[in-house]
Amino acid sequence: MPRKLYFLGSASTLGIIVVVSLWWSTVLWSLVLVGPIVLLGVYDILQRKHTLLRIYPVIGHGRYVMELLRPEIQQYFVEDNINGTPLSRELRSIVYQRAKGALDTLPFGTQRDVYRVGYEWLNHSLSPTQALEQEPRVNIGTEQCTKPYAASRLNISAMSFGALSRNAIRALNKGAKEGGCYHNTGEGGLSPYHLEFGADVVWQIGTGYFGCRTREGNFDPAKFQQNAARDSVRMIEIKLSQGAKPGHGGILPGAKVTEEIATIRGVPPGLDVISPPAHTAFSDPTGLLSFVQTLRELSGGKPVGFKLCVGDPVEFMGICKAIVSTGILPDFITVDGGEGGTGAAPLEFSNSVGTPLREGLTLVHHTLLGCGLRDKIRIIAAGKVVTAFHMFKTIALGADVCNSARAMMISLGCIQARRCHDNTCPTGIATQDSQRSRSVYVMGKAKRVARYHGDTIASFLELLGAAGLKTGDEISPRHVLRRVDPVTVKSYAEIYPAIEPGAFLRKDVDERYLAAWSAANATSFRGDAITCDSGSGLNTPTV
Repeated sequence: MPRKLYFLGSASTLGIIVVVSLWWSTVLWSLVLVGPIVLLGVYDILQRKHTLLRIYPVIGHGRYVMELLRPEIQQYFVEDNINGTPLSRELRSIVYQRAKGALDTLPFGTQRDVYRVGYEWLNHSLSPTQALEQEPRVNIGTEQCTKPYAASRLNISAMSFGALSRNAIRALNKGAKEGGCYHNTGEGGLSPYHLEFGADVVWQIGTGYFGCRTREGNFDPAKFQQNAARDSVRMIEIKLSQGAKPGHGGILPGAKVTEEIATIRGVPPGLDVISPPAHTAFSDPTGLLSFVQTLRELSGGKPVGFKLCVGDPVEFMGICKAIVSTGILPDFITVDGGEGGTGAAPLEFSNSVGTPLREGLTLVHHTLLGCGLRDKIRIIAAGKVVTAFHMFKTIALGADVCNSARAMMISLGCIQARRCHDNTCPTGIATQDSQRSRSVYVMGKAKRVARYHGDTIASFLELLGAAGLKTGDEISPRHVLRRVDPVTVKSYAEIYPAIEPGAFLRKDVDERYLAAWSAANATSFRGDAITCDSGSGLNTPTV
């Protein structure tokens, strides 16, 4: 009955409108039809909550309408997505809700198939602890560092000015300041927008040496020293490779290379900026560590480390052998997973190059343990870290600190339109089009970044309490369980067996790593052999 009444009422209303319209003048009818649309457009332009609507007034509402109408089909595990694909709807919702300060509770309990292969969960305690109200910081800096840094467990990963708009960088920096985390500059140089609000900054030095570059494109010690001396710069990160395109230099399309960006980077405006695939300041593991020592001295003793996506295990083991032989300690190592994202990368590199985070992180953690270095060097991990449980799992595998880029962008309002490469980002975040980028309301978006960070850290502390732990340092691989086949469950401790500290130095090398360790050389990234017949060093369980 109610449906019939609805249709009868709708038909009657339509008839009345038609009759009345015949009597009204054309001008009056136009005002009635067009007036509300004009008013809505003016409101959209003036409001600051939704950047998409400021750029696309009126028609931008179509996106939100489609969100309400689309089927409730969810992909639950971000790990199931191939490299470079967007986050699942569930994970985007978590970021949006936390960024907006909304409740992120879930009705009707678990909505995942807990019996599917690959399902993971936390091993909780029957004697949980009270969650801490304040996050314990992680100290980064070896005895060779005179200015150690106390970092949050979750931070803003590397995103350059150029890849992102100035207002997006400003909002991230302000959000990092309010949230109490660091802001990694990406390889595009140290811009004024990374320094504007005084947030802690990790200055990334890539193969293009932007911000410390000679005219020929080589490293300039004087320029580096000048910028590294800034109070906001808390750590220095040498980028060897990144997960989205390992073995390939950074890419900034010419459409994004404005006069301002060209000045900051020291390159011609309007032309594609393709960073070299390799550094010119060093060419082997020993040279890398000498460069680490040089940067630490030039920066006045600040923590210096390097970032890589793991490739051939021989190469990383060669670095570890160089650390042992030279005695030069990097303060941290950032491990980027092959599932990491970027605004521009060749398809094959995004989808088919680079070790995923789990295997790469495990290799780095185990090799440092085997060399007796793990208690001296911090590990930072990145690779689609979005939720507190992602953080927990990553720390269980050996990380001390997590970085996140994609989630931070979503907290800004990124809708993953994947137009980063052509300068037409519909939300003004990944573009240098001034008309688009100016629509990003810095202060409002900064609060969203800070809220997302704060709520995720609070959730992480609650997970610690549920596991009966006080700090992240107490997390171990046994706390995370995974269904490896329909009837078998294993902990991370069983899937990724531990290495005894110093075992490699005692020539007690686990068979998983023996071939790669034997081939590794402190004076060559290639090692003593180009390939190893066995022992990749990557433990991939059958699932």
